[in-house]
Amino acid sequence: MIPAATKGLEARRLAPLLLRACVDRTLTVEEAISGSRDAQALEPRNRALLATLLLTAFRHKGEIDAILAKLVDRPLPRKSGAAREILVLGIAQLLFLGMAPHAVIDLAVRSAKADRNALHFSGLINAVLRKVASCGAALRDGLDGPRLNTPDWLWSRWAKAYGEDSVRAIAQAHAERPGLDISFKSDAEKWAEPLGGRLLPNGQLRLPPGHAPVPDLPGFVQGAWWIQDAAATFPARLLGDVHGKTVLDLCAAPGGKTLQLAAAGARVTALDLSEARLRRLQENLVRTGLAVQVVAQNMLSPGLSGEWDAVLLDAPCSATGTIRRHPELPYVKDEAQIRELASLQRRMLRKAALLVKPGGTLIYCTCSLEPEEGETRVSGFLRDNPDFGIIAAGGSWLPEGAVRPEGWVRTLPSMQYGGSAGMDSFFAAALHRHA
Repeated sequence: MIPAATKGLEARRLAPLLLRACVDRTLTVEEAISGSRDAQALEPRNRALLATLLLTAFRHKGEIDAILAKLVDRPLPRKSGAAREILVLGIAQLLFLGMAPHAVIDLAVRSAKADRNALHFSGLINAVLRKVASCGAALRDGLDGPRLNTPDWLWSRWAKAYGEDSVRAIAQAHAERPGLDISFKSDAEKWAEPLGGRLLPNGQLRLPPGHAPVPDLPGFVQGAWWIQDAAATFPARLLGDVHGKTVLDLCAAPGGKTLQLAAAGARVTALDLSEARLRRLQENLVRTGLAVQVVAQNMLSPGLSGEWDAVLLDAPCSATGTIRRHPELPYVKDEAQIRELASLQRRMLRKAALLVKPGGTLIYCTCSLEPEEGETRVSGFLRDNPDFGIIAAGGSWLPEGAVRPEGWVRTLPSMQYGGSAGMDSFFAAALHRHA
């Protein structure tokens, strides 16, 4: 057990090791932390600090790399241990988190001295971080942060899909720490004051960054709410009134939409391939007291059959629409994965269509900015399936500009919503199966 007085320090000592693990093993920050015994031994508050350090390093990776190139004459050798990661995290803390320079530099040097390969670079680390602390934000002058922090392969894809102005706005949104969007079983208004949040047009509350750890927030233990990005609520809302209807939620875990549908009175069957992810869903069902039938099964298996009033398919995707919350994704995914996932999505959408009653509704959605995983997928499906037609989206709860001429929904991270900026990028289309 780590002594209470040193847990904040331990989180900062662990950060360089987990930063390297994310890159070398293509892990998300969540996967790296959940797979580390030392990280799991931290108190929730310090585990949250660890996540903040890692996410900030990835969110500003391009700028940090450019600053390091100014201050270090040559790349560090391969046998320098965690020296580079220590420098990256030191700059992240000094320039982007505003932490006390003395503590940041002292701990960075001590971390280097504790690493036999980085030991020889402790003097360099001390000098570079002192320079960063003395120069401050001036080191960022002249740097094009949005462009530097967006890998070339993503910038070119998004420029082609949305235009140069939009891709720059998207990249700027990715640089901002997101707040926390909360969905409620009922009575969101009564929680606005206790939680200190802003009411959104879809009935959620949005908390600003820097809130208390989630388990410590009012209403969590009582099961009054769950975390769900505002854009992630839109696909289920496209179904309209679901009270009493049978709804099959495919690829359901971790379950935000499942809880949303159950709270609205639907008779929900939640299906997912991953038993581990379904355990998180079941924990939330117990906490909130909502009733759902949970099934661990591959949706593409021949054994899945039946007909539902509505089917919601939140298909596996590149998740590039969630980079605001997961800035490591551009560095642990690549373009080839998007092509592979598009093929899987095509098969999943065909199977989901077979599970919809005549006269019923199929929702297809992805948390992706890539047209191949959204617009192109649904356009192709409609060409091949004349028994389905699109249901035009609408409603004051949707952000301005989110409803496209084709009738489907496309949100962008740069969109304003309820007086504040930012949301995940989702594509969602409601499709009617003709009776």
